[in-house]
Amino acid sequence: MLPPGETYEDIRAAFRWQIPERYNIGVDVCDKWADGSGRTALLVKRAEGGIDTLSFDWLKARSNRLANALRGLGVGRGDRVAVLLPQAPETALTHIAAHKLGAISVPLFTLFGEDALAFRLADCGASALVTDAAGLAKIAGLRAELPDLKVVLSIDGRSEGAEGFEAVLEQASDRLDPVDTAAEDPAVIIYTSGTTGQPKGALHAHRVLLGHLPGVEMPQELFPKPGDLMWTPADWAWIGGLFDVLLPSLHHGVPVLAHRQPKFDPEEAFALMAQAGVRNTFMPPTALKIMRGVARPRDRWGYALRSVCSGGETLGAELLDWGQETFGLTINEFYGQTECNLVVANSSGILPVRPGSMGRAAPGHSVAVVDAGGQPLPAGEVGTIAIRHPDPVMFLGYWNNPTATEEKFAGDWLLTGDQGLQDDEGYFRFVGRDDDVITSGGYRIGPGEIEDCLLKHPAVALAAAVGVPDPLRTERVKAFIVPAEGVETGPALVEEIQNFVKTRLAAHEYPREVEFVSSLPMTTTGKIVRRELRARG
Repeated sequence: MLPPGETYEDIRAAFRWQIPERYNIGVDVCDKWADGSGRTALLVKRAEGGIDTLSFDWLKARSNRLANALRGLGVGRGDRVAVLLPQAPETALTHIAAHKLGAISVPLFTLFGEDALAFRLADCGASALVTDAAGLAKIAGLRAELPDLKVVLSIDGRSEGAEGFEAVLEQASDRLDPVDTAAEDPAVIIYTSGTTGQPKGALHAHRVLLGHLPGVEMPQELFPKPGDLMWTPADWAWIGGLFDVLLPSLHHGVPVLAHRQPKFDPEEAFALMAQAGVRNTFMPPTALKIMRGVARPRDRWGYALRSVCSGGETLGAELLDWGQETFGLTINEFYGQTECNLVVANSSGILPVRPGSMGRAAPGHSVAVVDAGGQPLPAGEVGTIAIRHPDPVMFLGYWNNPTATEEKFAGDWLLTGDQGLQDDEGYFRFVGRDDDVITSGGYRIGPGEIEDCLLKHPAVALAAAVGVPDPLRTERVKAFIVPAEGVETGPALVEEIQNFVKTRLAAHEYPREVEFVSSLPMTTTGKIVRRELRARG
C-alpha cells in the first residue's frame, strides 16, 4: 500500500516494496478476509435486475471445495487451469482455487472463436477447463486436438464432455491446506496479442499482484478508502480486468461488482453504477467515448464516483473535460502491457494532470525512454518506453518461448515496443507503436492471428491486417487481401470473410474494412511492409 503523502514526490520517495518470500495470491485475496464477519467480496448483478451479495467467507469455502475437487480429479501444482467464463463468481472462484493448489490459471476471453481457443489451450497444455454451455459448444470439436485436457467443468451443469461445476463442489470438502508457494512461483499465463504469428503466453509469478498495487492505488486516487466499491466493464479475462480491478480490490478487502454484460450499453453503465453504489471504476477509452453520447447523465442517475481510470489509449483534452463535467472528477490515465503492467499513471489528487500525457512512473517502478541498445535517452527524445529489471510486476518470461523472452530485453531494460518520450518533469507521452499492434476499442489486437485466420478461407491467397484511424475506436481493423485465382470479389465475399474471422477469433478482431488488392508490399525476406498499407488508409 502506498505510504501517506501530500504530493507524488513525497509518496514516491517514501515507498518501499514489501514482497514476502512466501506468498500465494489465492490465500491473500480470500482467506485473510474470511473471518466469519460476512464481509462483502462480490456484488453480482442478476439478469432480472437485482443484486446478490457474496462474502469472503463464501468465497473461501467455495474456492476450497473447488481446489479439493480439482485435486481429486488429478490437477496439481504447476498444472494449467483454463478459465473460459464471463464476469461471474465462478470466474473468481476458479482463479483463487487454482492458486491455492499451486496450479497456473489461464484466463480466456469468452468471445474467442475455435481457432483462438485451440491455440491457447494447446500451447499452455491446459489439463483443466472451467467454462459454461457456450464455451463447451466452442470446444466440442477441439477435444481431439487437446490431449492434455483431462478435466472440463461446466457452471451450467453436466453435459456431454463435462462434469457439472456445482455437483463436483458438493462432493468436496470446504477445508483445505493451501500449497505453500513462493512469491516467485508461477501463478498465471495471460496471452498477449499476436504481433507476428500467434500470441505469446506471458507467465507471471504470484508476486505480480503485489507488483500491481502501486499502479492501481495511484490512479484510483490513493485506493482504497472507506466505502470504496470497484467495477469495470472490461472482461476479467484480460490483465486489465483481472489484475487492475478484481484481484487488487479483493486484496484490499474492497467489494467488486460482477456483471455479465453481453454488449456494452452506456445507459446501463450509468444506471448500474448508481444502483450498486460504485465508487471506483476502470473504463476503457472506447467505453468512455460511447458513454459520452448519453444525454444529461447527471440529471438521470444518482451515481457518485470517487475515481475513474482509463488505459490502453491516450485520452485527449476534450474527453478529460467531458469526464470532469460528467463525473465531477478527472479521469486518470495509466499505462502498461501484459508483460509489465501499470507502471505509469496519473493521479489528479497528488499530481497535476497534463492532457496527452500518461502521467509519471508509479512508485516502485523505474521507467525510462531508451534507444535500441537500452541506453536511456535525454528528455524530449523519442525512443522505446522501457522498465528496469527486476520489478515485481514484470513477467517471468513467455511460456515455452525463451527466444522471444530474450528479445524482449536490452540489458536490464524490458522493452515495451511502444514509442514515447519523457519530459523534463518525468511525464511520459505515448507516440506510437513499433510492433504493428492495432488498438481498437480498448483492445490490443495483433495482426498475425487475424492474418493466419484469413489465410484459412479458400478465397484468400495472401492477407495483411492493419489498423486505420477510427473516430470511435481509435483504430479499426482493415484487411488487404489478395484473392485466390479465379475468385470473384464483391460485397458478398467481404461479408463472408468478415463473418469467417468473427466466428473463429473474436468479434473485436474481425476486419471492419476489406480491400482486395493484386499484391502486398513485401521486404526481401518476405515480410509484409504494414506501414505502407497503413499509409494507404
